Amino acid sequence: CIISSRDEKERFDPSQFQESIVQGLNQTGTDLEAVAKFLDASGAKLDYRRYAETLFDILVAGGMLAPGGTLSDDLTRTEYCLFTASEDLETMQAYAQVFNKLIRRYKYLEKGFEEEIKKLLLFLKGFTESERNKLAMLTGILLANGNISASILSSLFNENLVKEGVSAAFAVKLFKSWINEKDINSVAASLRKVGMDNRLMELFPANKRSCEHFSKYFTDAGLKELSDFARNQQSIGARKELQKELQEQMSRGETLKDIIAYVREEMKKTSISEQTMIGIVWTSVMSSVEWNKKEELVTEQAIKLLKQYSPLLKAFTSQGLSELTLLLKIQEYCYDNIHFMKAFQKIVVLLYKADVLSEEVILKWYTEGHVAKGKSVFLEQMKKFVEWLKNAEEESESEEEEAD
Repeated sequence: CIISSRDEKERFDPSQFQESIVQGLNQTGTDLEAVAKFLDASGAKLDYRRYAETLFDILVAGGMLAPGGTLSDDLTRTEYCLFTASEDLETMQAYAQVFNKLIRRYKYLEKGFEEEIKKLLLFLKGFTESERNKLAMLTGILLANGNISASILSSLFNENLVKEGVSAAFAVKLFKSWINEKDINSVAASLRKVGMDNRLMELFPANKRSCEHFSKYFTDAGLKELSDFARNQQSIGARKELQKELQEQMSRGETLKDIIAYVREEMKKTSISEQTMIGIVWTSVMSSVEWNKKEELVTEQAIKLLKQYSPLLKAFTSQGLSELTLLLKIQEYCYDNIHFMKAFQKIVVLLYKADVLSEEVILKWYTEGHVAKGKSVFLEQMKKFVEWLKNAEEESESEEEEAD
């Protein structure tokens, strides 16, 4: 088969490639169905693999982009592209479909397309506000469809874009269209997957990087769900830090008095409730040692450790609800760590004797307060002790009556 020299030139010459794409787009005009068909057919003739960047530049901006985001003057361009389309969600959804079809048809364009979006985000200052808005809406839809990964958001953390407020304004439009396509839980899952869930504060300059500022900015922009999500992430982050610090203090062998003072201070500072705090304290205590691999030795080790730290647990179970929270944490821990299945009853009895868990709370847990994890095993273990508690309670009641 003989390839004409014009075909040959089109395949290996960027300006010829651009000419062909521009010509096709000028013929299809605003009919996006026709655009998708044209792109599908051209992929067989043109070297999309080599000229992916050129192809995407033309579809978005109408021609090749010079560094910074301005159009290269010397080459032909088209009036039919994303930047000249009308600025509404429906049109952007139709454009997202064009990209979606193209990438589904030519799988190898996937990586190049993601690189293109990252690059376009770095060029935001070179675009008009309307062009930025359209790109933001499109990016939100593409993220919702899974055409690109949320890791592209790292481009928005570019210092110049952040400093001038371009990143935050762009993020508002982007997240609105993303949440509109899916919901906040889906957005959160995508962000977590690539470790972006804890980085959203970086959309603001360092002096404005606070939960309060973030929350106000996005709530005022009508994105309360996003600001709630970020606040929650922030507090999860703070809890993890706190747990790490506590573990370190324990391994360093700091006194219980100092550890208690530190935890009280943190509770004041971060307004963490006692119920949340006792969970963090329990996890820190149980993570502060290397556990023995043998089941029979692990119980002894746990009893010894919890004897030592019972004053710390006692300091943060001043309310019945905190005691129950602790008891449920112990139940979950013994269930999740198979070596501890037989240790549950011994741990509870120890903490009862150490005045950390009261009989009311143990009885409440036994009758209605427990969770499903390992329920039958743990209730069986506790049966005798609970009977003893009930008898002791009845005896003390009858003693009181006699005294009256």
